Amino acid sequence: MKVGLEHYLVVSGLLFCLGVLGVILRRNLLVLYMSLELMLNAANLALVAFSRFNDHLNGQVMVFFIITVAAAEVAVGLALIVALYRKRQSAHVEDLASLKL
Repeated sequence: MKVGLEHYLVVSGLLFCLGVLGVILRRNLLVLYMSLELMLNAANLALVAFSRFNDHLNGQVMVFFIITVAAAEVAVGLALIVALYRKRQSAHVEDLASLKL
């Protein structure tokens, strides 16, 4: 059996859907954060698959940009989650509403 583009896209779509479900259904910030990373990696998989099957490097270059954005997101997001946890002793989304001015 040969693995084609559609197989990669199905896996990418499933990973993206799992990430969306995690963002919608979960209330823990760390799980929500991991779901966002799962969605970014699903996009990366689709871009690499398109790049591979179309013989262009454009998709792989975009993957590097997405990885860079994800790294910045990790740095800022985890700092906010740690600060929230230190302040409230909790990492739930409902606790973010209390940080409003």
